[in-house]
Amino acid sequence: MVDSGITAWMLVSTTLVLLMVPGLAIFYGGLVRTKNVLGTMMHSFASMAVVGVIWAVVGYALSFGPNVLGGIIGWNKDFVLLRGLEDSIMPAGVPEYVFAMFQGKFAIITPALIAGAIAERVTFKGWVTFIALWIILVYAPLCHWVWASDGYFYNLGAKGAIDFAGGTVVHISSGVSGLVLALYLGRRWGYPKLSTSPNNLTMVLLGAGLLWVGWFGFNAGSAIASNLDTARALTVTQVAAATGALTWLIIEAIMHGRPTSLGLASGILAGLVAITPAAGVVAVPGALCLGALASVGCYIMIMLKNRFGYDDSLDAFGVHGTGGIIGAIGLVFFIRHSWWVDAGTKVAGWGIAQQLRVQLTAVGATIAFAATMTILLGFLVEKTVGFRLKEADEKSGMDHVLHGEHGYGLSNLN
Repeated sequence: MVDSGITAWMLVSTTLVLLMVPGLAIFYGGLVRTKNVLGTMMHSFASMAVVGVIWAVVGYALSFGPNVLGGIIGWNKDFVLLRGLEDSIMPAGVPEYVFAMFQGKFAIITPALIAGAIAERVTFKGWVTFIALWIILVYAPLCHWVWASDGYFYNLGAKGAIDFAGGTVVHISSGVSGLVLALYLGRRWGYPKLSTSPNNLTMVLLGAGLLWVGWFGFNAGSAIASNLDTARALTVTQVAAATGALTWLIIEAIMHGRPTSLGLASGILAGLVAITPAAGVVAVPGALCLGALASVGCYIMIMLKNRFGYDDSLDAFGVHGTGGIIGAIGLVFFIRHSWWVDAGTKVAGWGIAQQLRVQLTAVGATIAFAATMTILLGFLVEKTVGFRLKEADEKSGMDHVLHGEHGYGLSNLN
């Protein structure tokens, strides 16, 4: 029987997660140079199109079908084209169509996050080909391992790997994949000597705000309920985001004498990323700690990037990869007492050390799998349809060369 209240909340959550994709497009679009603003935003919107189709055709079947190939992936032929979902109602009282669409939004935004690491230097056909392959060969297996009832990580240890809303599946996988691609494709032309300053910080702040709003659907919706767990997830999401933002402002005030809008936006995202895997298991004190730790850790990683000179253009690994790792591992030390003793989760002798080993295993496996598959896919795309822009095209800008347009109607801006 359909529970109209829970279903209504899940419909709202699905919409909020979709809102994050144009939010990300605006965020990334403001960070690049004027000549690349449309091309960069197109990466996010293209994911809505490409992944939206793949998810409906085979993505859901691969992610949430029962184990095949020894559990490497799932498969259910009845889920192809979502055919078997027409009359399916989940135990929570939600039509499975709604759950499939909710999860599909996670699939859409994850490869879009990768684009931040390789911004301003890839072909559009290369990008579309890459994300089509990546969503099937990287995202779907990870999604199955973590969230399918017979997945590797879901059944790891006594309690399974904790990833409430996508620390490993979304943020670590995209951050690591972005870093690998950035290293493989090389730095932007002239980087770091030539200026790559953001073209529109007002867009950056607007995009960060939309991401913050959408994240309530991302995290609180992952409870697949409308109850105390939902309220807890929503609360810690708000607290971690605010703490991350405040911490980054304090860091900049101490280190540079003045806080920046870009720092504020970065802190918001750092806090949101870190709380994502932990939203179902920590309370407010844990959210405060994870938000602060994520801001410090992500700030340090971005400073290291500048020191070592690799070109993670918009800090996809610096924020999403780093924040995801901090959240997925750090959550163990802040799990609320009630989670340990809740009915169905109490296991004699199970504690922090054991759960830490599970989390480290899941994080390590995610990093290794995402990195290995991404370098193989990046090489394949580069050698077939081409991935890296030619130098002359990169200098001219993606908007003109790839799309025949200009974001602001001013052809002479860089």
